[in-house]
Amino acid sequence: MSIVTVQLGQCGNQIGHEVFNAICSDVHGTHGLCSKKENESYHDACKERFFCEEESEVPIARAVLVDMEPKVISQTLSMAARSGYWKYDDRSRFCQKQGSGNNWANGYSVHGPRHKEVIMNLVQKEAEKCDRLGGFFTIMSMAGGTGSGLGAFVTQCLRDAFPTSFILNHVIWPYGTGEVIVQNYNSVLTLSHLYQSSDALLVHENDVIHKICAQLMNIKQISFRDVNQVIAHQLGSVFQPTYTAEGGLHYSRNPLGDLMETLVPHPEFKMLGLRNIPQMPENSLAYSTFSWPGLIKHLRQMLIANAKMEEGIDWQVQPPRLGSSLPSSHSTNRPLHFNTSIANLVILRGKDTHSVDLGSFRDPSLYTSWLNPRDAFNAWKTPRAFNKYEKSASLVSNSQFLLKPLDNVVGKAWNMFASKAYIHQYTKFGIEEEDFLDSFTALEQVISSYTIL
Repeated sequence: MSIVTVQLGQCGNQIGHEVFNAICSDVHGTHGLCSKKENESYHDACKERFFCEEESEVPIARAVLVDMEPKVISQTLSMAARSGYWKYDDRSRFCQKQGSGNNWANGYSVHGPRHKEVIMNLVQKEAEKCDRLGGFFTIMSMAGGTGSGLGAFVTQCLRDAFPTSFILNHVIWPYGTGEVIVQNYNSVLTLSHLYQSSDALLVHENDVIHKICAQLMNIKQISFRDVNQVIAHQLGSVFQPTYTAEGGLHYSRNPLGDLMETLVPHPEFKMLGLRNIPQMPENSLAYSTFSWPGLIKHLRQMLIANAKMEEGIDWQVQPPRLGSSLPSSHSTNRPLHFNTSIANLVILRGKDTHSVDLGSFRDPSLYTSWLNPRDAFNAWKTPRAFNKYEKSASLVSNSQFLLKPLDNVVGKAWNMFASKAYIHQYTKFGIEEEDFLDSFTALEQVISSYTIL
């Protein structure tokens, strides 16, 4: 089944471009460990998901590019075409001459309704090119104006127009120190609206990715492109083809459906986080060897200690003994030492994946009590290595990982709202105080649900 990617705003378009790049370089990489037949079926499954081939020899990304300013889209189109491996369809883009000025309400209430017909026509055309549509993958920032406001509006339109298709929103969480004065308002409004219309939200935090660039990738002057390439590598490690059944003979045909079935057992819990190991500069790979037991041990500890990368993991954190209870807490102010999960998916790529012992992820004490651990954990595998890593493991987790950042954002937005700061910038575009209150209520319910897991 095919995935239509919808790239929204500057952030969405730049990350989308890096994702297609990462996927293409993986497909065109040399993988001597795999048979020719294995490589061909991997290549075909990837192409069906992300690309269509029309008259040209070069694969065309199944994507719609949307921004209110033309500059980033023009750059994105030309960079893709220059790669020679793939390109975008020139006709699948929409831009205007005027941005949203970091105002969520402008993107959601003005640009959205004004340009709905044109944008949804582009999406419809892209969907019709798919033999079988598996769903939509939207990429957006949470803090700005176009990506977040227009992104929330377009996601709602996707849900209305394609009620049975899966929608996965990839959301970039803003830097904690602040990019935009109203970013907490924009974040609260975005998340509360996406929570209603999408099937799941896959979140990357800018602060975390920045740390990975500095500490794991050894990048001295970190650019947006560096950050986006790390995000794209992680996304590719999840979305590239895998066998979802033990001893499977065919690559999974329904990537979004499989993800939702595996990780979102209840519509109240839609927040997904992603960890990937190992992650290092390309020139270090030749001198590094990894064992599966070591990778799995690190990945599991990253999960339970809520570490976002393999450096600086707190090895003291351990799951509660079954039968004992964690201190009762209905507040996210207490330190969340142990990260309780609803569901986890481990994806293994590379040699000897069939022999990896994943029993430690099936430990019932990792999970909430209302789900059977047998249903809460899944593993997908492929013997084909990913992007030059001989062995690599990714973890997609529906857990309490985002509680603290979410509580922070809601708290800061509420403090601003209580003093009526900047509210007039939203009301002039039709977002009323009641809309803010509805959004706060919705997110406080999400925080409460995850807190009492």
